[in-house]
Amino acid sequence: MEDPLIKKIETILFDHSVVIFMKGTPEFPQCGYSLRACEILRNAGVKDLFSVNVLLDDALWNALEDYTKCATVPQIFINRKFIGGCEDITEMHESGQLDQLLDECR
Repeated sequence: MEDPLIKKIETILFDHSVVIFMKGTPEFPQCGYSLRACEILRNAGVKDLFSVNVLLDDALWNALEDYTKCATVPQIFINRKFIGGCEDITEMHESGQLDQLLDECR
């Protein structure tokens, strides 16, 4: 039987092309890494950023860790693919890889 929290994560990823699981919201981030990741995504032209505040749901946060095998947030997904965290998209943005990846969902 499938875990309902994993199903919830997969439904979110299926319904939105760019998703960030973060502490807080893009309008009110609760950590510097979440703030920076949102800034990078906005600067890269993401207009439909879907966010999930993991601070509101410990069980979902734990399920996300199991799903990605990554214990830190933010966690960014583009086109259902786990991209990584703040440092990963910072490097991708600086190298131009992020723009290429985002072009696929525009």
